[in-house]
Amino acid sequence: MAKALFHKNQKVFVKPVGTWAIVERVLPQWVKGMDEPLRVHYDVGLGRDFSANELVAEDKMEERQSQSGDLTLENWRIFRAKTRWGSDEDSAGHPHPGTFPVVVTDENDWGGWRVPGAEYDRDPHRIEYQARLIANCPEMLKLLKTLVDNVSDAPENASAEIRQLARIGIHVLRDIYDVPDQLPSEAAE
Repeated sequence: MAKALFHKNQKVFVKPVGTWAIVERVLPQWVKGMDEPLRVHYDVGLGRDFSANELVAEDKMEERQSQSGDLTLENWRIFRAKTRWGSDEDSAGHPHPGTFPVVVTDENDWGGWRVPGAEYDRDPHRIEYQARLIANCPEMLKLLKTLVDNVSDAPENASAEIRQLARIGIHVLRDIYDVPDQLPSEAAE
């Protein structure tokens, strides 16, 4: 059984989208013969219904931020790995001869993004650009969230161009954070 954890017109932080919203409707799912709803979802005006575990109340969010700092803070960085293929003469035209970029996304230098040697040799400047872009994504994400939050808090203070950028930002954030409940192959069954 489920109980509603949020109420209509309550301000909540929507974790999958990374922005604040107001609960527009509480949507209980009732089952015949039960005293309480089986599930409760919340319509916050972002295109789909969210479950309680995807939302955080305003007071709880402030508590979480004071405990853990900024929730979007990640330290992605470029690590230079030594090439094991070819000689230094072969890579003389590369931006960093004898190495290739690896974007590390974990504190312990685990995980992240790397590229096969043949692809790096084909266009090293493009791969170096991609590595810099990926390494800076957490900062760009934080910047985008700030823009969307500021415009949604006071849209009348933003120009039409900034409001349009915020709309695009909402779509980008949805694309980043919305994870489908089922895989396409499961949906077909």
